[in-house]
Amino acid sequence: MSGYRSTKMFSVQLQGTPEQAFPLLCPVREYEWIDGWQCDLIFSKSGLAEPGCVFRTHFPGDGPEDTWVVSRYEPPLSIEFVRANALRTIHFCISLSRNADGTTSMTWTQTFTGLNAEGDALVKGLTDETYRDRVLLREKQINYFLSTGRMLQCR
Repeated sequence: MSGYRSTKMFSVQLQGTPEQAFPLLCPVREYEWIDGWQCDLIFSKSGLAEPGCVFRTHFPGDGPEDTWVVSRYEPPLSIEFVRANALRTIHFCISLSRNADGTTSMTWTQTFTGLNAEGDALVKGLTDETYRDRVLLREKQINYFLSTGRMLQCR
């Protein structure tokens, strides 16, 4: 057996309800609020995120092109993806919970598994700090969009 595995989890607070935030967790809707987001939608009956939706991304810092499959879709509280390329897989879970003050707690959990020596090195190289910073950036971006209706320019 081979494959180095690591799980990372981090929670953030959103300035909106799960009903406002959840629809934005979609490969098509992410064009509205994630600066630099690009994907190729391969399959979706509705044209948006749904069970079995398939899309591809290529972010050079994350390795080769990834294929994503929406593996769980429970609006407005949970969405999961399986993301894979030739080096590693990621099981990506986003859960949202309603807070009494009208905000949302959003928890990102990702389980990374290397598929070969190069993939193992990628997985080992993702520090808790780097992961936290990625999630905090998404928190900042989605909160900006929720409050203004515009994309936060990050470049």
